[in-house]
Amino acid sequence: MQPIWAIGLMTGTVLDGNIDIALLRTDGETISEFGAYTLAPYGADLRALLVETLDTARKWNFAAEDPAIFARAEKALTEAQSNAVRDFVIAQGLSMADIGIVGFHGQSVLHRAPQPGRIGATRQLGDGALMADMLGTKVAYDFRSADVAAGGQGAPLSAIYHAALLRGLKADGDTAVLNLGGVANVTWWDGEDLVIAFDTGPANAPINDFVGALGLGDMDRDGKLALAGTVDEARLAKLLEHLYLRAAYPKSLDRFDFTADMAKGESAENGAALLTAFTTSAVGKGLDLLPRRPKRIIVCGGGRRNPAIMAMLPQRAGVEVIPAETVGWRGDAIEAECFAFLAVRVLRGLPISFPTTTGVPAPMTGGRLAG
Repeated sequence: MQPIWAIGLMTGTVLDGNIDIALLRTDGETISEFGAYTLAPYGADLRALLVETLDTARKWNFAAEDPAIFARAEKALTEAQSNAVRDFVIAQGLSMADIGIVGFHGQSVLHRAPQPGRIGATRQLGDGALMADMLGTKVAYDFRSADVAAGGQGAPLSAIYHAALLRGLKADGDTAVLNLGGVANVTWWDGEDLVIAFDTGPANAPINDFVGALGLGDMDRDGKLALAGTVDEARLAKLLEHLYLRAAYPKSLDRFDFTADMAKGESAENGAALLTAFTTSAVGKGLDLLPRRPKRIIVCGGGRRNPAIMAMLPQRAGVEVIPAETVGWRGDAIEAECFAFLAVRVLRGLPISFPTTTGVPAPMTGGRLAG
C-alpha cells in the first residue's frame, strides 16, 4: 500500500480542555512524513460535561445499562472533534478528499484490567459513524474493545507506533519510550522483533487532581510545588509496596487506579513532591521488569513539560532521560500520531495489539471502520 495522509485524534484522561490533532503520512508500517499538529480547545461546557461523565462512569462501573449522560457526552464530543478536524484540514490548505482516514480514539471514561478468571472491560465514548458522516471520510474508532474481549488489557496501544519511531532511530534495547499522560506507559523494542509495553503506574492524573482539590489550578505548573516540597521517604516506600508495581506485564491501569489520596494530609508542596516521586519511582520499577534494562528513555506526553518529573526521573528511575524533541520527535503530538498510524493499520487489516503489549493470545486486528 502506498502511504496515505491520516489524521489522529486524542483527548486524554487528564481533561486538559484540548483535542490533539496530528497529520501523518504512513502506510501503517513506516512513517513517510510528519504533517501538521495542533491543540484545538473544546470549551468549558464540554469539559464540564466530560468531568461529570467520568464521575458517573466510576459509579456505573460497567453495570448493564449505560448512564444517559454517555449518549449526550458522546454526541457532543464527536461533533466537537469532527468540527475541529474540518477546521484543521482547511487551515492546512487541504480538503477532506486529501485525507485517507481519521483515527478517532474517543474519550476513555472507564478501564478495568482483566483479572484471573475475569476478562477486563473498557469504555471509550466516540461515534465513528457520526464522524464519518460529518466529515465524508473513513473513520477508524473503538480501538480497544476487541482486544479486551479477547482477554487482553486493551492498553497500551501505542507500542507498535513507538516501535516504528524507535526503528527510525535505529535504536536497540538500550533505549525505551516513556509516555507520561494521565497514566505512564513504557515501550521497549529489542532492535529486532520483540516489542514489550505496559503501564508503569500513574503520571499526571494524581498530581493534577491533588493540586486541583486544593484550588491551586489544574496542574503543578512548571513543577513548582513539587520542587519546593520535601518527599516523605517513609511514606513513599510504603506506597511503592503496591502489588501492581511488582506484577508481571502485560498490565494496564485506569486513570483512577492510583489517586491523589496517596498524598492525603500533606501540604501542597510536599504532596506534589510525594506524588511526583511515586510516579518516577514506579517508572524505575517498571524498567526493572524488562528483559534488558534500558540505559535511556525518550519521554513524550505532557508530563515531560513538568521539570520536577524530569528532574526526579534520573534520580528515582535510575535512567538517562531525553525529551522527545531531542531526537526530532514531537512530544505533544505522539499520542495523536499514534492513532493516525493505527487507523491505517485498521484500514489494512494489520494487527494493532500483541501478546507482549496487551496480553492477547496472538497478534490481533482491532478497531471498527465507518464511512
